Amino acid sequence: MSETQTPALQYRFDGPDDAPVLILGPSLGTTWHMWDRQIPELAKQWRIFRFDLPGHGGAPAYPGGSVTELAARLLATLDAVGVQRFGYAGCALGGAVGVELALRHPERLASLALIAASPRFGTADEFRQRGVIVRTNGLDPIARTSPDRWFTAGFAAAQPAITEWAVQMVRTTDPGCYIAACEALASFDVRTELGRIGVPTLVLVGSDDQVTGPAEARTLVAGIPDARLAVVPGASHLVPVEQPAAVTDLLVRHFSTAWQPAYDSTTGQIAIPAAPVKPALAAVPPQTGPVAEIAPAAAQPEATGRPDPYDAGLKVRREVLGDAHVDRALASADEFSGDFQEFITRYAWGEIWDRPGLDRRSRSCVTLTALVAGGHLDELAFHTRAALRNGLTPNEIKEVLLQAAVYCGVPAANSAFRVAQQVIREETTPEE
Repeated sequence: MSETQTPALQYRFDGPDDAPVLILGPSLGTTWHMWDRQIPELAKQWRIFRFDLPGHGGAPAYPGGSVTELAARLLATLDAVGVQRFGYAGCALGGAVGVELALRHPERLASLALIAASPRFGTADEFRQRGVIVRTNGLDPIARTSPDRWFTAGFAAAQPAITEWAVQMVRTTDPGCYIAACEALASFDVRTELGRIGVPTLVLVGSDDQVTGPAEARTLVAGIPDARLAVVPGASHLVPVEQPAAVTDLLVRHFSTAWQPAYDSTTGQIAIPAAPVKPALAAVPPQTGPVAEIAPAAAQPEATGRPDPYDAGLKVRREVLGDAHVDRALASADEFSGDFQEFITRYAWGEIWDRPGLDRRSRSCVTLTALVAGGHLDELAFHTRAALRNGLTPNEIKEVLLQAAVYCGVPAANSAFRVAQQVIREETTPEE
């Protein structure tokens, strides 16, 4: 292989040769076998193309250090086998590849499903720290903790064979390729670009996913113009493995009814098909597990002048502080404090945080400094978490606090460093 040639990905086909192609993309640390239980049903209608990430499942170990590079390798592989247009479903890192395809190569994509995905996966430091662990100790620590991240506790206990399969799948991954994939996730951030995704999109998430859960799914749905949300009950991060029947049902219904036609180069237009009738949810056979429903698109109210900033404020507040924090604050509101919660959602978050004049990283810097100056250590703790969520690194937060020490005083900064240090440790130290 020449040094300038794009390394091909390891792949396999299932299903009829003349059917439309549906690609299934894997998660970090997995192989194409994570989709095994979807294949019998999906292959009735589509020609299924599955691929392995570099160094996964015995694939050639040519590390790919960015999502852009992984998407380019996938397209080069598809070009080599004559696939031009396709539907795509991807889990986690596989979902990031799908987003990249939708943004950079929309002419190739007919429909998209994002599973356990996010426009930004945690913090960059989290994945780089995971790379440090692998360089120092190999993949065994990551492999041993994978079931905790991928499955609910009940499933892991009831399915020891699948749990062991998951551990061995990670252990057999090439360490260099795993580290490179961590770098790809560390640098992936498309939060400001979601509005440019133009294909019909299903966002699917497990209700108990602690890695990229319902909050991240809602962020995707809020940002992608033609997106629908499906939350699968009783599932964690590797939802196609834990709840295969529910995922299969959702994928069949999505790709059967939301397949955008190809661009016609002779007319310069795209044919717009009639809106499909949504199929009724079939009865679930006994013991097939829970089945999720695809949520309908939210009705758009008629414009009546200047929009109320409350809804936009609640969306920004959840994206910056996290659903858990906002849910606690709203749940604890009563007749006495409810008006205040509405006030800060509408004006602090809807009017100020949602203004376009500063990006969220800059607003986090300003907010941290102001909280140090005021000595508001409780709020400093959750705004340190917000700063990490908004893209600030621990080193950048340190620089903000050092700057604050000069202008707000050393005692105030000393207390701030203590609070921020504890939060950063909690947020950036991988679980053992």
